[in-house]
Amino acid sequence: MSAYLLPVLSQTNTAPLSRGQKARLSLAQRLTQVAGALALSMIVVMPMVRPAAAKGGPDGIADVAEKVMDAVVNIKATQKAAQRNVPMPQLPPGSPFEDLFNDFFNKRGGPGGPNGGQGGPQQRSSSLGSGFVIDPSGIVVTNNHVIADANEITVVFNDGTELKADIVGKDAKTDLAVLKVKSDKPLKSVKFGDSDKARVGEWVIAIGNPFGFGGSVSAGIVSAKQRNIRSGPYDSFIQTDAAINKGNSGGPLFNMDGDVIGINTAIISPSGGSIGIGFSVPSSMAVPVIDQLKQYGETRRGWLGVAIQDVDDDTADALKLGKARGAMVINVDEKGPAKGAGFEREDVIIKFDGKDIRRSSDLPRIVAQTPIGKEVDVLVMRGGKEITRKVTLGKLDEAPKQASLSTTDKPDTAAPSTVLGLEVAPLNAETRRRFNNAIKDGIEGVVVLKVDPNSVAAERRLSAGDVIVEVQREPVKSAADIKKRLDDLKAQGQKRALFYVASGPEGTLRYVTLPIN
Repeated sequence: MSAYLLPVLSQTNTAPLSRGQKARLSLAQRLTQVAGALALSMIVVMPMVRPAAAKGGPDGIADVAEKVMDAVVNIKATQKAAQRNVPMPQLPPGSPFEDLFNDFFNKRGGPGGPNGGQGGPQQRSSSLGSGFVIDPSGIVVTNNHVIADANEITVVFNDGTELKADIVGKDAKTDLAVLKVKSDKPLKSVKFGDSDKARVGEWVIAIGNPFGFGGSVSAGIVSAKQRNIRSGPYDSFIQTDAAINKGNSGGPLFNMDGDVIGINTAIISPSGGSIGIGFSVPSSMAVPVIDQLKQYGETRRGWLGVAIQDVDDDTADALKLGKARGAMVINVDEKGPAKGAGFEREDVIIKFDGKDIRRSSDLPRIVAQTPIGKEVDVLVMRGGKEITRKVTLGKLDEAPKQASLSTTDKPDTAAPSTVLGLEVAPLNAETRRRFNNAIKDGIEGVVVLKVDPNSVAAERRLSAGDVIVEVQREPVKSAADIKKRLDDLKAQGQKRALFYVASGPEGTLRYVTLPIN
């Protein structure tokens, strides 16, 4: 409580008082009593005001760091590349540079040196990164990019011990690698935690080898989850502001229980140093990959056999979805599991094996983590209605190739015409030559010659050389076909139309939604 000064009437005059003076004094005393009571009531209801305490990190950071530090290692990866034979310069006998050049080539494997006649000197390139032990027998996890193409890998422990490492397996798509070292004694190891339970704002600790300085600890919070930084097909990173720099790659991100919930992989930085935006592969994604690499030396992912894209508000309106969600099928592989299960283009997958598909990037990750050969239920929106498809997943061997489209109809040779801000013409030998044969063979439709820069088509990134294959599931061969199809849709009350478009020499297919009016 704060101290308050209460008013007190002090009697200093001891002479007799008159009746009026007594009355006035009695009134003053009563007022003093009322004022004192009010002041006391204020004391009761008003709390003491304290300055806000400075906020800091949790007290247990040092305890957690001490507990796990010995399980975090530095990774030294060296790549040796043999260069072609470099003949020693012919110098006059007795030249002052003769000894210098002899010494240079002898040390580096030139003529007369250790590698002379066997490819010449070797060029060495090294990289430094981080990792951590997950099994006392010597299983180490790091990033694939730390050890990629390395001929020699050395794991350096916190006490300075160095052990040669062999690659058990690696996966470029998730940027993970598993190594094996041989040790005379059990190694200190750490275990994985559940990254799905990590909350935004929760404290985390990163330990690694920044700039080659050795084991360094930094702390921060989980800034965000499920970040897609477009580094691979399965992006779903934990974002953290714990300092992560060059050399931290492959190191662990710990929760406050000392469990690994992420593997530090990437940063965003204009300077190359930490600006508080780092990304870690979540343990929920890493553990299944690591288990497969340990067991098979490779990944074995489920395969559905569809190409997909995001669904925006306009596309959702055109497909009568109600709201933007799910993954829109833009192509079905003729040899994939989805084909036999009855999937079609323009299906929107909204749930896979009981898991919600909020955006297209969710589907590849969930499919990849689903066991090969498992039969799953897939909830699809088609024509504004929900339908369920059962599909048995295959094994993903490589990225599925998009099927080429072809027709045997003779192409229209009409003159260019304009529709929805697009100048278009039939796709034929003449228009193919105009674009230097940069349009994939087998693609048929209407080629875009020009795009009005002020049109919605330009905003949706349509460009000259794109080929309009279909408009709302109907093939088109001319501007007249496009206009007729748009008129039919407009008569049905449609406000937007889906254009199926092929782009570039690879014939990459996608849907573009344009307003009919």
